[in-house]
Amino acid sequence: MELSYAEIREQICDICHKMWQLGWVAANDGNVSVKLQDGSFMATPTGISKSFITPEKLVRIDSEGNVLEALEGFRPSSEIKMHLRCYQEREDVGAVVHAHPPVATGFAVAHKALDEYSMIETVIALGSIPVTPYGTPSTYEVPDAIAPYLGEHDAVLLMNHGALTVGADAITAYYRMETLELFAKISMYAHLLGGAKEISKENIDRLISMRAGYGVTGKHPGYKKYNTEQ
Repeated sequence: MELSYAEIREQICDICHKMWQLGWVAANDGNVSVKLQDGSFMATPTGISKSFITPEKLVRIDSEGNVLEALEGFRPSSEIKMHLRCYQEREDVGAVVHAHPPVATGFAVAHKALDEYSMIETVIALGSIPVTPYGTPSTYEVPDAIAPYLGEHDAVLLMNHGALTVGADAITAYYRMETLELFAKISMYAHLLGGAKEISKENIDRLISMRAGYGVTGKHPGYKKYNTEQ
């Protein structure tokens, strides 16, 4: 069932408030966008804490980032370029979430990909999570840096910056950010305990094949550590 614009606005606000409550964003960090039925986009405005976002503060923009509907003085984040590139690269993407979840961002700052296939749920949902090359925020460097990874990944770490997830809808994109941050925490704890133990190749392949049965949408990189021919 398609959501109304009012319902989408409320959903975006809920996600913003949850991100702030979880400590994934501070000050005016992070941004959320959703593709609308008419091809335009609803996005969070620049310069406002996600804890203060309310439906009327959201802005509607076109595919070039031009404002179509907004309160006076409100405009989208300069990082909307990154969001729009996700929609350009992937027709299946209906929403984008960008945040700075502390542990996942710690991996991004350390330039360490979350590429261990060690947790069942993450194998099914996301596969490996790469670190994309450095890009200066607000420029086209970031969209250009993430573009090569969007064909296979629904979640990426932005080098020295944060994390980005995409989904068919806002809730899916948000859930993927939750999964990413939890996996980062578990990976960190596993490292403190001597290192994660990966699941066997056969079981990884079985888990990946279960995605269709679970109705998991989006892309998956597969298991390339052993399947080098892919």
